[in-house]
Amino acid sequence: MAELDSSKSLTGLLNGITQSVYYNNLEITEELLKNELYPGLSQEEFKALLDKMKGVLKSVASADMDLNQLEVFLTAQTKKQGGLSPEQAAVLSKFWKNHKSKIRDSVINQNRWENALCNISWRVDLKTQSRNMDQINVPVAVVELELAKSGKESEFVCLEVDEAKVNYILQNMAEIEDGINGIVHGN
Repeated sequence: MAELDSSKSLTGLLNGITQSVYYNNLEITEELLKNELYPGLSQEEFKALLDKMKGVLKSVASADMDLNQLEVFLTAQTKKQGGLSPEQAAVLSKFWKNHKSKIRDSVINQNRWENALCNISWRVDLKTQSRNMDQINVPVAVVELELAKSGKESEFVCLEVDEAKVNYILQNMAEIEDGINGIVHGN
């Protein structure tokens, strides 16, 4: 029964850390977490546990660990002096499996400076009317971009691109791809 209470308290602590650190919930304070989850611990013992869990969670989140990496990391933490107990490792593993994607999204959103491309759609139209007769029945790509900054409403940008501009864009994208491949493959 004590182990069940211990795992519930640790899960609550991890939830509190996540709310505070990754979701910027200012209502979650160290004092609240201590009083609600670990009233029997001294302030020093609680602070040590809190710092340890924050550090482990930060390591796991910043590395965006998959389940295999997590297992190796937690096993190493249990063997380290002053590291995690096997019970703590089990709670952390279960917690990460359930919260990985939300924490990852929060970390990405907190570190995004500019707008992000959320969606892109395109189609090819034929111009049926124009002031110049030579532009009629010419294919035109219509590209719609949805751009958003975290927490703000999306804005849409619509571009009309003729065949020459499409070829120019494709050529530039091929050059960018070649550059990236050169860096990745060390050429």
